[in-house]
Amino acid sequence: MENLKIIECPRDAMQGIKEFIPTTTKINYLNALLKVGFDTIDFGSFVSPKAIPQLKDTASVLEKLDLSKTRSKLLAIVANERGATDASNFEEINYIGYPFSISETFQQRNTNTSIEGSLDRLDRIQNIAINSNKKLVVYLSMGFGNPYGDPWDSETVLKWSKRLTSEFGIEILSLSDTIGVSTPGLITSLLNGITPELKDVELGVHLHTTPETYHEKLKAAYDAGCRRFDGAIKGYGGCPMAKDDLVGNMPTEKMIDWFVENNIRTNLNLESLRDAVSQANYVFKP
Repeated sequence: MENLKIIECPRDAMQGIKEFIPTTTKINYLNALLKVGFDTIDFGSFVSPKAIPQLKDTASVLEKLDLSKTRSKLLAIVANERGATDASNFEEINYIGYPFSISETFQQRNTNTSIEGSLDRLDRIQNIAINSNKKLVVYLSMGFGNPYGDPWDSETVLKWSKRLTSEFGIEILSLSDTIGVSTPGLITSLLNGITPELKDVELGVHLHTTPETYHEKLKAAYDAGCRRFDGAIKGYGGCPMAKDDLVGNMPTEKMIDWFVENNIRTNLNLESLRDAVSQANYVFKP
């Protein structure tokens, strides 16, 4: 049986919402997600409350999660060493996620440092992760293009993918479609180019999509050998910089429908998934 991994990303779905979601609402929603059986839940982040006010209660949320009957692992996003140190203090967290941008402009905007500065930061974060018995997941931001005119081509993506994994020992790398510009052809060519070069690396995709194009992007990634997929229920969150308002995260429930229709085992509790989807309507009320 192939090792399909579905990563649910409520953190990504919540972080851009201006009205504060009550901490108890987040706790209840995350506990519902923990019953589904996702491989990993990207549940929160340790970043400045000024940068992302919505997630200032991540530590409080974590205290109330019921991890006694779940196989899901927890991932927290950080933007610097301070965040990584904060995350490392929690035994319940399995993964630390760091967004490394191959666009100089976006790296400055997203984490307030240059690409060179980000490399130094990544080195220190990796050491923190190793010393606290956690694994670092690196998201290759702007992995499918950028809107700033910064250099981008498939060779650039491959160069950075190889450098990050070889120099820093990164074992999990996720190509992120930060602005929603991926196409099936681009997904296929990138994965076909990178996968043979990174045989010992777990390669994933964090795709953004419109409601009409999710299945073709999903199929392209799966057919190219990808077995690690990020999603967010109902496609919430995603692309604050995308030109199309309909572009959001890969909708988890539709992704799972596609896997089921194509006889690909997800090993998820579909009844618990339906409950979580229903609860999402309350969490992300318009």
